[in-house]
Amino acid sequence: YVYFFGNGKAEGDAGMKNLLGGKGANLAEMTNLGIPVPPGFTISTEVCVAYYENSRKWPIGLEQEVDENLRKLEQAIGAKFGDSENPLLVSVRSGARASMPGMMDTILNLGMNEAAVKGLIKRSNNPRFAWDSFRRFIQMYGDVVLEVPHEDFEHLLQEKKHERGVALDTELTAEDLQDLVSRYLAMVKKAIGHEFPQDPKEQLYGAINAVFGSWMNDRAITYRKLNKIPDEWGTAVNIQSMVFGNMGTTSATGVAFTRNPSNGKNEFYGEYLINAQGEDVVAGIRTPQQIGLEASRNWAAGNNVSEADRKTKFPSLEEIMPEVYKELIEIRARLEKHYHDMQDIEFTVQDHKLYMLQTR
Repeated sequence: YVYFFGNGKAEGDAGMKNLLGGKGANLAEMTNLGIPVPPGFTISTEVCVAYYENSRKWPIGLEQEVDENLRKLEQAIGAKFGDSENPLLVSVRSGARASMPGMMDTILNLGMNEAAVKGLIKRSNNPRFAWDSFRRFIQMYGDVVLEVPHEDFEHLLQEKKHERGVALDTELTAEDLQDLVSRYLAMVKKAIGHEFPQDPKEQLYGAINAVFGSWMNDRAITYRKLNKIPDEWGTAVNIQSMVFGNMGTTSATGVAFTRNPSNGKNEFYGEYLINAQGEDVVAGIRTPQQIGLEASRNWAAGNNVSEADRKTKFPSLEEIMPEVYKELIEIRARLEKHYHDMQDIEFTVQDHKLYMLQTR
């Protein structure tokens, strides 16, 4: 049921899309190519099908396999789930053969609890980052798994910013975010009638079920009917160790195309943000910056931004992290050569180290 990938070898490959979903198959393929991919494992689409045939219960043996792969992951990373010294945190994403609307969005930072936040503070030496990671996790998990309306979290966040007299999330301090975590937890308890789950395994099982559940939500069903996609395809679940683009100014996250998607020209085309997590790049709250220097200059010219301003406020990745940029360019060439097609990639830089999170 479960396929591991990490440290240069994977139990799957790109030919296994039906079993591992598009995302899982490509993560395995990139791992086998020796591209830096954070280790993890994929629960196959067959499990989703069995889950529905079994009146929404896990097939026998799945729990054991998930636990075995978790242990493997802990060993690969050298961190432990729910540990107050060095906590393992994971992302959980759905992955059908083809991407479709209505499917569960990503849950990041799973494994966060009162103990893990202490460990993350020790590991990163950055309390603000640790509390922000906890806050984001409660918000995503609360919305996606516990079905607490997203607006309720936004409301508390806006209220906190208003109290502090600030406009941006990034202006809230570690203490502000710690207080916000307490408010979030109290609000969730009131909404669902019990405490937010602190046990990382319980969190993980809840997230896996939410992925399976989203396969049969109204939007996904309607989309499949319109596009003649059979229900028995099922969705895979990808569980991957977290890398952080929001650990400070030496971290970043970005999206790119190996060519210009509007005209197919052979130029690397993409955007990134310093000190950000994945969804920030596309959320439109901050202005993303260009990856290449030339593209950055063209962007500035088109937006009436002076060169001096561009260099200080909107520099390219090529300028501020030349070694990361160079590695990204090499990976771009390898992916195009390997897949013989333009690729759409997602990456994260944690403390100057590049990781690939997706190619399609």
